[in-house]
Amino acid sequence: MLAHLSVNNFAIVKSLQLELSKGMTTITGETGAGKSIAIDALSLCLGGRAEAGMVRQGEEKTEVSAAFILDNNLNATRWLEDNDLFDQKECILRRIITKDGRSRAFINGSPVPLSQLKALGQLLINIHGQHAHHQLMKSEYQMSMLDQYAGHVNLVKETRLAYQMWRQADNQLNQLKENSQQNQAQVQLLEYQIKELNELAIGEEEFTELEQEHRRLANSGELATTCQQAIELIYEGQEVNALSLLQSANHALLELAELDEKLATLPNMVAEAIIQLEEANSELRNYLDSIDVDPERMAYVEERYSKVMSISRKHYIAPETLYHHHQDLLKQIAQLDCSEDKLQELESNVAKQYQQFATCADKLHKSRSRYAKELDKLITNSMHELSMEKAKFCIEVNHETTHPSPLGFDTVTFLVSTNPGQPLQPIAKVASGGELSRISLAIQVITAQKVDTPSLIFDEVDVGISGPTAAVVGKMLRTLGESTQVLCVTHLPQVAGCGHQQLFVSKQAKAGKTETQMKRLDNEQRVAELARLLGGSQITESTLANAKELLIAA
Repeated sequence: MLAHLSVNNFAIVKSLQLELSKGMTTITGETGAGKSIAIDALSLCLGGRAEAGMVRQGEEKTEVSAAFILDNNLNATRWLEDNDLFDQKECILRRIITKDGRSRAFINGSPVPLSQLKALGQLLINIHGQHAHHQLMKSEYQMSMLDQYAGHVNLVKETRLAYQMWRQADNQLNQLKENSQQNQAQVQLLEYQIKELNELAIGEEEFTELEQEHRRLANSGELATTCQQAIELIYEGQEVNALSLLQSANHALLELAELDEKLATLPNMVAEAIIQLEEANSELRNYLDSIDVDPERMAYVEERYSKVMSISRKHYIAPETLYHHHQDLLKQIAQLDCSEDKLQELESNVAKQYQQFATCADKLHKSRSRYAKELDKLITNSMHELSMEKAKFCIEVNHETTHPSPLGFDTVTFLVSTNPGQPLQPIAKVASGGELSRISLAIQVITAQKVDTPSLIFDEVDVGISGPTAAVVGKMLRTLGESTQVLCVTHLPQVAGCGHQQLFVSKQAKAGKTETQMKRLDNEQRVAELARLLGGSQITESTLANAKELLIAA
């Protein structure tokens, strides 16, 4: 529950310190005093929208902090533990807004993003505003009220997740189908290119070998002539050749070595040269004998070489990379061929994800339908208590599988009949402003009993209500306050008198500035305030007596 609220330099509040208790606390005050200002400050502390205008005139910043006791609030305790922000049994939220609009948020002294402040705030307090009856006419709000009453938090979360998974799978499928259409032309081109390369069937190193053979065959005549010339110069020349010259030189060196030992190594060096020359001559002879100019082989090599060069130019690649290019094209078309298998896989996944979503949505629909009937009776009875004796309330839950959404297949419509014989119609079409206020209040009080948050705030939800109906409203809220903390901003004495305690808001001018103050009233002060609410500025013995009766009746 909310134990303490501290407000500094917020709007027309200089400083406000509130100690709050269990049960129902009513907040009253003069018109224009700012009865809802504490609620506005608390909303800011819970992550509400910040504006520079919230900072009191002439001040640098506004600061609001709220202390909560977490005795039985397991959801908030678990959230704090999960986010490493837990601090025993007390939880302090703090918000600072500077005059230039900058915002800082803290939980138990640790700076946090605003999203965390909002997330925790939803587990601590539920605020029902004075404009809730306007929201009541919106279909999405009607569904949220039904889900809140039915406790559908986890089921809605599961349905939303299943919907997202299904839509994601469906988007992937549609993307693949779109890509498949775009790739059709590419597949046809690849098939043509691969067919041509399959027919060529070039080996990995074939072009290098083919190029060498082509060069050798094209120059076979020149090779044979030059090879024969080299053989004659080395070995077979009639007049002179290299081998005979080396042999003559070797004889001369042997004679020199006998005359001078320093020259002893030279004959061996020349002898080695003679051996190398004889081996070279032998290699040349074998190579010359191997040169065979086969016209058929020459024609085959010429044709294949030309074909390889032609296809390479067509594909804009070097001929030596043609083999690897062929392999790359095979991989590309294999991947595109796999798209059909992928298509079937995705179609199967879409069907699976949709079925999971439909299962969650059907479960949610059945639960909504069951709780709608339960809520119909409760709200109808509450409307009767609120001086709408002939009214009837009904929640219509339509299951439309052609319109899936993150919330399932349902549309929820609040129907009402306010007069005998009048058919049930959407609430926005038949209810007057006063009736809307009472219907809204009935729904809020009933659904609030199902909310896990330990603190509930009703900010002038009794607008448009008066007399005996107001007394019923007060008793409803007091009953609610027996099990949870209720703060109620009201202008009705019948409601204010039902509070376990009462706060009074006043506005004063100090040093040329307006200040709003709030204080707890004792029993005597409560009587006086209730009498003021009953009779205006003229407080009589009669209004005082009526005020006392209100407190006694509570």
